[in-house]
Amino acid sequence: MGSKSKGGATPATVAAARAGIAYTLHTYDVDHGVDNYGAAVADALGVPRERLFKTLVATVDGNLTVGVVPVSGELDLKALAAAAGGKKAQLADPAAAERATGYVVGGISPLGQRRRLPTVVDSSASGFATILVSAGRRGLQIELAPGDLVRLVGAAVARIARG
Repeated sequence: MGSKSKGGATPATVAAARAGIAYTLHTYDVDHGVDNYGAAVADALGVPRERLFKTLVATVDGNLTVGVVPVSGELDLKALAAAAGGKKAQLADPAAAERATGYVVGGISPLGQRRRLPTVVDSSASGFATILVSAGRRGLQIELAPGDLVRLVGAAVARIARG
């Protein structure tokens, strides 16, 4: 089950624990004003940037959709739209993303969202035994198997990252 190193419970960790999946929590301290926050988090945790994934909320044909991509790359909005069965995607308004997920921008987790949004995980995740995603607040990451993440959120898997 879960390993509760420093950090405490969030809706994301509660969802992982309820599902009975193995996970580890990692805390970090990074200045939110840095240019590349995701890269700074990966560096602070000592993990390759390709293994740390960011959670981005977009609208696909007007519907909120989550893209989970490595911090080493960028979300390809056209690829996300195609993977979600739509035509056009754009990043969502931050306030709309926060309302829908229940998380603050910079700490949005694909797990335990207030409203379960369609989710697409970049296919590069399957190349790792474990990946890290936000655990639901700034300063806290959850490490878990990519297959567990996909199953837990009912995600599609597709190439949605570039760079």
